[in-house]
Amino acid sequence: MANRVVPPKRILNNFHYNTTTKPLNSPHPSVVVPPSILEKQLSPATTTPHSIDLKSSEKLFSSVSNSTLLHSSAVLHATAMGPMVDLGVWTMKSKLFQTGVLKDAMMAVTRKTFYKHFCAGEDAVAACRRIRSINEAGLRGILGYGVEEAHDNDCCDRNLNNFLHTVDVSISLPPSSVSFVIVKITAICPMALLERISDLLRWQEKEPSLKLAWKQDCLPIFSESSPLYHTQKRPEPLTSEEENDLELANERLQKLCEKCVESNMPLLVDAEHTSVQPAIDYFTYSSAIIHNKDDNPIVFGTIQTYLKDAKERLLLATKAADNIGIPMGFKLVRGAYMSTENTLAHSFGYPSPIHATIQDTHNCFNDCSSFLLQKIANGPGSLVLATHNIQSGKLAAAKAYEIGIRKVNHKLEFAQLCGMADALSFGLSNAGFRVSKYMPFGPVEMVMPYLLRRAEENRGLLAASGFDRQLIRKELGRRLKAAIF
Repeated sequence: MANRVVPPKRILNNFHYNTTTKPLNSPHPSVVVPPSILEKQLSPATTTPHSIDLKSSEKLFSSVSNSTLLHSSAVLHATAMGPMVDLGVWTMKSKLFQTGVLKDAMMAVTRKTFYKHFCAGEDAVAACRRIRSINEAGLRGILGYGVEEAHDNDCCDRNLNNFLHTVDVSISLPPSSVSFVIVKITAICPMALLERISDLLRWQEKEPSLKLAWKQDCLPIFSESSPLYHTQKRPEPLTSEEENDLELANERLQKLCEKCVESNMPLLVDAEHTSVQPAIDYFTYSSAIIHNKDDNPIVFGTIQTYLKDAKERLLLATKAADNIGIPMGFKLVRGAYMSTENTLAHSFGYPSPIHATIQDTHNCFNDCSSFLLQKIANGPGSLVLATHNIQSGKLAAAKAYEIGIRKVNHKLEFAQLCGMADALSFGLSNAGFRVSKYMPFGPVEMVMPYLLRRAEENRGLLAASGFDRQLIRKELGRRLKAAIF
């Protein structure tokens, strides 16, 4: 295990953006302040001659057809209605809709609405068509086979083959059409084993004398503030069968990494909930040490900035990587498992590992973003800023200009999910930045957990989709007026 270095908290705090945004006192980290308010809160000090234009709906949606705008508007408005989302979630989870005619009807409706909006297609061929379409609009694709979890080795092997096929599909498209491929460690390593590995890693953090014979070289996984309550008692060592399964899981990941190295296709490792995230970080960092060379990160880790320990863990990992000369790639996100994390922490009698307010989460994302932008401007490494937040996008773009990172730069990529924050995507792209859309693909039944998270994320009048809804209405009105007059 790499030596644990406690970072001075002031180091990352010195990287605050120049902004006069007022504190937002919402106790709910999932609530997103309407972009119209965020626009007003941006002070003149944050603007530059190269500010991102998010006002002209005509420019932003010039490449989008009328039918696509209408479909997007309908889906985004539907997911903004709480009762509508509740009904949709209940329907997709209800046993009444698991078989027979009702299931067929529910799947047909889902396929034509939420699935069509948030996903790239049911197979690689359909995903290719969707990526070619967004390429024409100046965006790139992050291609992800939409499987979430596996529970046995046979399932893991099948999922690996699909991830390998995703790499083949990606490199078959025109150069630079696909910026990254996605892998979920939960799909190539049984969930029960990930939980066991995470327990052992947490206990080793509590008791450094614990020896884990199977553990490879790795960057720091925990910080002083990382939650360890998931592991209440000393776990038993891995059995011989579990060690064999661990070796198989590692072989799967290495095979995928080697395929990505051969194809020069960066691999983004998705983050999950904290009960299994230590094992995921272990797989990610140990693979990065093997495969990231020179100034070309292939394996990218994900930092979820709604977690209180995110900044400390990021600083520890980057410092350790610098010490051994490994260029690291990171994807910054806010996070998608708030409900799970809060419920689990409460069940153990511990405070939530998630920031208490949405503003704390915004601050953490922006601080980590600023720190990594400064870092890649002066040395090795790459950064993916995956955000739907208007303010964070603008601040990061301003920071990139300030420190001299050219707009079209292989070290920096902005990213948003397919079907979300399209205005921000087009605005950043129009300003010259590299922008990708995360394009999950696979059968509707397989990506249902992903669709449920997107439905939950967009619920309510304050949801992140509010800005897009407003601009799409404006553009549809402009086009209708132009057609009539």
